[in-house]
Amino acid sequence: MTFPGPVESVESAGPAVRTVSGSVRGRREGGLTVFRGIPFAEPPVGEGRFAAPRPARAWDGVREAYAFGPPPPQDLGIAGTTTGVVDAPEGDDWLTVNVWTPAADPAAHRPVMVWIYGGAYKLGHAGSPGYDARRIAEDGDLVVVTFNYRLGMEGFARIEGAPANRGLLDQVAALEWVRDNIAAFGGDPDQVTVFGESAGAGSIASLLAMPRASGLFRRAIAQSVPGTFFSDGLARDVAAALAAEIGLRPTVADLAAVDPERLVKAGQALAPKMPGCVDRWGQAAPTVTPYSPVVDGDVLPVMPWQALAAGASRDVDLIVGHNRDENRLFTAMAGKLGQITDERASAALGLYAPGGEAAYRAAYPDASANDLYERVRTDWLFAMPSLHLAEAHLAGGGRAHVYELTWPAPGNGGALGACHALDLPLLFGTFRADLGPLLFEGAEPSPEALALSSCFRASWTSFARTGDPGWPAYDTQRRLVRVLDAEPVVVPYPGEASRRLWEGYEFAALPLLEPQSPGV
Repeated sequence: MTFPGPVESVESAGPAVRTVSGSVRGRREGGLTVFRGIPFAEPPVGEGRFAAPRPARAWDGVREAYAFGPPPPQDLGIAGTTTGVVDAPEGDDWLTVNVWTPAADPAAHRPVMVWIYGGAYKLGHAGSPGYDARRIAEDGDLVVVTFNYRLGMEGFARIEGAPANRGLLDQVAALEWVRDNIAAFGGDPDQVTVFGESAGAGSIASLLAMPRASGLFRRAIAQSVPGTFFSDGLARDVAAALAAEIGLRPTVADLAAVDPERLVKAGQALAPKMPGCVDRWGQAAPTVTPYSPVVDGDVLPVMPWQALAAGASRDVDLIVGHNRDENRLFTAMAGKLGQITDERASAALGLYAPGGEAAYRAAYPDASANDLYERVRTDWLFAMPSLHLAEAHLAGGGRAHVYELTWPAPGNGGALGACHALDLPLLFGTFRADLGPLLFEGAEPSPEALALSSCFRASWTSFARTGDPGWPAYDTQRRLVRVLDAEPVVVPYPGEASRRLWEGYEFAALPLLEPQSPGV
């Protein structure tokens, strides 16, 4: 096991806290004590490669929890770089947790918020500067936990001889660590809220449907839930294509000794080929993401929407929502913002629109080709999966609050709108980190942005503390949602035209349309 060494103190050494595996010492940083890089499971290498997570081995003495654990092997992020990492050592101790607490006092019993990062199930790291949880812990006077989980082929590829959804099993193991240890850090294990964005929200939707996660959290906040879940057949076919990129089969026997970075490169090689595989992989192909949770019938028994409608997790309070212009981020990153042709819009409508192209054109008669393209892709990937998750939860006897972020990012002259991931710097208050410079163009955040950022944290932490974020629960009569803009308001769901188009649509696991040989 790789142990992080000490780093330069931000302020001073904090108290030692005893966990199930051993004692750890964090740093006092302002009014908080921060613990970084605490292992919640053994490194998933050697005999543990592609296996379910195993409990961390005990250690003697006091471990200095000053540095984030190393990031799991992962794809490239913005501008061809990996996600930013603060004080992260090298090594294979990928499965670690971090804790921000106002007081490591077992008598404190503060609410706990546990963050699950996104990144298309192929990139992300709890040590990213954009996930600095200091402001959430301070503003909410609660304990915040972040953690790493396996990504890409390590965590989500359907490999013969290995359990499916290893990344989700890592998340369950991290939540079990919270259950067993968080009281020593001043947290209340009976008042845990999970929150996450994009693939992190898809993970939360999965956890709500997973028997293994039952009882591990009381509340959940899912920001921009992706509707992409793979059927077992699709997952196995994609895994075969991934392994074929390096001349191997998708089996533990073939892959267990392969360097993790080589598997990352296999994913990078396959992704740009995926758009040409629509006949084989259908709607999954244009996402250029060869990883998603797999509805395998065991770890994830059924689709989250189906599970919630049947009453799974009905006792878990839920916030779920999305951003108005989710897809614009991806169009901008592809260099196509404002350049969508009518032909390309028609192709997207034909692939994604539940009522076909004509239904969308009739519902949005004045929309340009660019607007129709952005609307249907946003609706299919994030907006309607998020709204339908709330409605499924209601149908199963649960309670849900719905929001929509409509405040436009100031970057790029406002052309990005309320795009995907804009909620991250607003929630964490990290305007300089990760995507912040793209969304805010390096300028000082405006008073309006700071006020909305404060509103995000106040609502999220109030929900974690009381179950009430400050606006009414959603119902299918009034359909009231919180619209987060310069002046937040509560109104009927703004995307009524899209909601009607998708009414009655059932989100199913994406199928394998036409099995082929492993090479793509």
